Amino acid sequence: MIKKFLLSISIIWLIFTNLYAETEMTGAGATFPFPLYSKMFDEYYKTYGVKVNYQSIGSGGGIRQLKSKTVDFAGSDAFLTDEQLKEFDDEILHIPTCLGAVVITYNLDIQDLKFTPEIIADIFLGKITKWNDEKIIKVNQDKNLPNMSITVVRRSDGSGTTFVFTDYLSKVSNQWREKVGRGTSVNWPIGLGGKGNEGVSGLVRQIPGAIGYVELTYALQNNLPVGIIQNRSGKFIKPTIESITLASNVKLPEDMRISITDTENKDGYPISSFTYILVYKNLKKSNEKMTYEKAKGVADLLWWMTHQGQKYTKPLSYAPLGIQAVENAEKMLKKLHFDGKILLK
Repeated sequence: MIKKFLLSISIIWLIFTNLYAETEMTGAGATFPFPLYSKMFDEYYKTYGVKVNYQSIGSGGGIRQLKSKTVDFAGSDAFLTDEQLKEFDDEILHIPTCLGAVVITYNLDIQDLKFTPEIIADIFLGKITKWNDEKIIKVNQDKNLPNMSITVVRRSDGSGTTFVFTDYLSKVSNQWREKVGRGTSVNWPIGLGGKGNEGVSGLVRQIPGAIGYVELTYALQNNLPVGIIQNRSGKFIKPTIESITLASNVKLPEDMRISITDTENKDGYPISSFTYILVYKNLKKSNEKMTYEKAKGVADLLWWMTHQGQKYTKPLSYAPLGIQAVENAEKMLKKLHFDGKILLK
């Protein structure tokens, strides 16, 4: 009798652990949304008992892992180009999860420094090398700018944050576009490299006079000042939930592959961006271990992130998805399937 009881317990335990294994998901990629994803995945685990293991390795690394089929999904702030999409053996969907801001952060005891697009480009091109340069003084006449060298800090890894930043610079500076261009990785004219948003914000915090670009949350978490940037309309805009949201107040394509940097909205923050979860439309293509049950779990997770999970965006200084973005996400999520079996209805 005891042996039968113990056997029954063992069988139940095996069933439970197998089911749990099916619901454990893996993702990798963008550091840009990592503070938000950490919160979302923690809350999802508390509510549904489903573990999500997400590695914050940069958008470039996440895309490579998705291509090599070692993860269930990837995080990226850079949408894939038509050429990149052809490198995958099945259709890839871009599921938007939130909006964020790439900010100019610096190590000076001065708050609310103003930056024009020309100043930002010239600093990262190495043309402006001192904080008391006349161009910076001209738009910051109420500030006491020091005669201090500027140390540029930029990303050393493939990065969606870099894509967003260089996409912006390529729009506002002809010299940047011709000399450097845009991409997840570029040939930087100058600068110290930091890995991830964490690495860049850490170096800026350590080096007096340093300047770098990071996602807004990383600057706030490190108590670093954030620049106020002049947008296309000539207004100097702070990166806030409202100004980030306004930047996305444009017509969105159904596949959500859109750049919203240098926004035309007169009150929009000019270096704003969507961030995405990249996922195979046929989730069976993700990796050899993918099952229908696990694919259903991934689909359910992504639906939750674009709906119930949106309440966690604002407390972490991300902007929630707007109505049109959510509708586009829903259309794509309802196309997810496992060898023809639709996962969401």
